[in-house]
Amino acid sequence: MNPIYYDADADLGVLEGMTIGVVGYGNQGRSQALNLRDSGLELIVGNIADESFDQARTDGFETMSIVEACKRAQLVMLLVPDEVMPDVYARDVAPYLKPGDVIDFASGYNVAFGLIKPTKEVDVIMIGPRMIGPGVRDTFVSGEGFPSFVGVHQDASGQAKARMLALAKALGSTRAGCIEMSLHDEATLDLFTEQALAPALGNMLITAVQILVDAGYPPEAVLLELYLSGEMIYAFEKIREVGMNKQSEFHSRTSQYGSMTRGARFADVMGPISDLMKGVLQEIRSGAFAEEWSTDREKKLELLEELSKIRDALPLSQWELQTRKAFRIGDAAESED
Repeated sequence: MNPIYYDADADLGVLEGMTIGVVGYGNQGRSQALNLRDSGLELIVGNIADESFDQARTDGFETMSIVEACKRAQLVMLLVPDEVMPDVYARDVAPYLKPGDVIDFASGYNVAFGLIKPTKEVDVIMIGPRMIGPGVRDTFVSGEGFPSFVGVHQDASGQAKARMLALAKALGSTRAGCIEMSLHDEATLDLFTEQALAPALGNMLITAVQILVDAGYPPEAVLLELYLSGEMIYAFEKIREVGMNKQSEFHSRTSQYGSMTRGARFADVMGPISDLMKGVLQEIRSGAFAEEWSTDREKKLELLEELSKIRDALPLSQWELQTRKAFRIGDAAESED
């Protein structure tokens, strides 16, 4: 089993006297910066001149250009989007890293697949939250903390691991637990969830919706039953708390019997799905996906925009809006007021 670290394994003292530069003040950057400040660390924010720059100043941080932040910091947290990170690193970060400095990534993607190759004179660490940006802040404030994948890719100072754990503690992650792994493994697991599990679940859900609507059931009732009521989210929370098998006991025996006896009927389709998932995994691990995404970027962005338009034109989008309005769910409820 890979090592798992908690608060007792980390010492904030190893970061004493270091200025931390949070580069990128988006969802992750803002939450991580606020957590670090609450933990008593000294930090500055580097960002381009946009709304996030203004937000950082409003939040009370000393905010400056990315170049200026990297000149002043001894620990740089690079939290800009994956697709722009290699250019930002080469232009605004790498020239100002000094021997013994630390650079931290929230995802192993760019380093793992060779899109960023840090100089040998710096510590290269990763703290990859298994939580969206707002949740990083919310769980810190609540005291629960959030789990992370952590790793040392390069130890130039001899203190990289201690620094990584101290930073994870300041962020609130060692409260929940941090599992150590390579940057390549972290990136692979993250991409696999996005490219294999999520599409498989999404396509099955869309298929179920269409079958029931075609059978004559009102779209509002179908979506409410399948996921918009929040019951599925609650069930997943219970799976997180007690495990998948134990969670099933919260459902009626009618539900349990039907799920277990009919579940076997879907066994035959799992072979093809498994083969598709293995293919996706191989593309990720080999670096083929990273190469695909990093070349002809403008064409890829155009394709992404076209696919988004096709997705948004599906009947499901309108059905969801109607249902959320009718039952006052989320932002649809706000638009009604």
